[in-house]
Amino acid sequence: MKLNIRALLGACAIGALATAVSAETTITVATVNNGDMVRMQGLMDDFYAKNPDIKVEWVTLEENVLRQNVTTDIATGGGQYDVITIGTYEAPIWAKQGWLEGLNDLPADYDIDDLLPAIRGGLTVDGTLYASPFYGESSFVNYRKDLAAAAGVTIPDAPTWDDIKAAAAAMTDQEAGIYGICLRGKAGWGENMAFLTSMANSYGARWFDENWVPQFDSPEWKAVLTDYVEMLTKYGPPGASNNGYNENLTLSLQGKCAMRMDATVSAGSLTDPAQSEFAEQVGFALAPDMGLGKRANWLWAWSLAIPASSDAKEASKAFINWATNKDYLALVASKEGWRNAPPGTRTSLYANPEYAALPFAKMTIDSINAADPTNPTVKPVPYVGVQFAAIPEFAGLATGVGEIFSAALAGQKSVDEALAEAQALSVAEMTAAGYIK
Repeated sequence: MKLNIRALLGACAIGALATAVSAETTITVATVNNGDMVRMQGLMDDFYAKNPDIKVEWVTLEENVLRQNVTTDIATGGGQYDVITIGTYEAPIWAKQGWLEGLNDLPADYDIDDLLPAIRGGLTVDGTLYASPFYGESSFVNYRKDLAAAAGVTIPDAPTWDDIKAAAAAMTDQEAGIYGICLRGKAGWGENMAFLTSMANSYGARWFDENWVPQFDSPEWKAVLTDYVEMLTKYGPPGASNNGYNENLTLSLQGKCAMRMDATVSAGSLTDPAQSEFAEQVGFALAPDMGLGKRANWLWAWSLAIPASSDAKEASKAFINWATNKDYLALVASKEGWRNAPPGTRTSLYANPEYAALPFAKMTIDSINAADPTNPTVKPVPYVGVQFAAIPEFAGLATGVGEIFSAALAGQKSVDEALAEAQALSVAEMTAAGYIK
């Protein structure tokens, strides 16, 4: 806490001097460098008008760097940050470690019961909310309707992977700089492995069997990685192994991705004429399946939490209430339209006729509601989580596997070599952690 002291001296009627003290609390907020979080920083005048005694300092980082820095700080009790941006993976694990401050005492106007049940459940441990969702998301397919029509392909509202592969082939025009499909290739448990784990669910693959034995040596995983590498090698942009969420979104906004599967939160940007000259041509479809009963749709919420090590908890709660309150959604809408309001967190947003009329609103909420963290795969598994396994070891393990698979995409090793390496790494890590006896 930083105190700025000012002595205010004035003469009273009897000539005495009175001194008053004004205190300003500074909080440090660590967040991810995506469009929604950057937009928030441009709306801080509203926060300061309501909270003149609080100053916010921002630390805005690329996704992988944010995760590394925040994890290191909270695990060591470093106290560098007062508010951290975390996800559905970290929240319950860190809460159980005693690393997070509970948020059940946020003001009544926060309206905790308005949070979408699927999102709230993932951020709650033993009845206590430990992170407040800024936006929630699943995943879906976005595509350019004009390119699909020109190529003579129809992308169904509920496509199969065969539909996706055929459409990617038909719409690719490398000479014109049009890539049939853009998928995450950048290594990271929340980058390429978020996508590949969701894809694997739809192919009948899984990270571990019921006894925590890794499954990368299964035919299902070979089918997943083979199709993934083939799609991006034949129909994807150059340097696909370096592209994550932000890079592929930029390509889509430029009209260079004929089709992309990624987070539903990007729908607002894609359909905003101020951000994309192809806004009127964007179509949406559910994440694809293989006819096995599971689609490749994930479930995530970027959320704000307070480390137990913060010495400015009350000021931090005031900030979180402002940033994730229903009033914040209305503030964004008043400045930039309802399409840019942070999605996927509140029931009231989808009950709002103006928002419900947007072309992506129903598909987003349907995708979120369809994701089942407690039953994410075709075959049974011992873990909870859709695009991750909710165990502490997953982040490090999946980052290692993500680096192996990214190298395969870059042509540095074959699919078979990558799967063998991923299996060996996973068996070693799970054995060392005591999961495999």
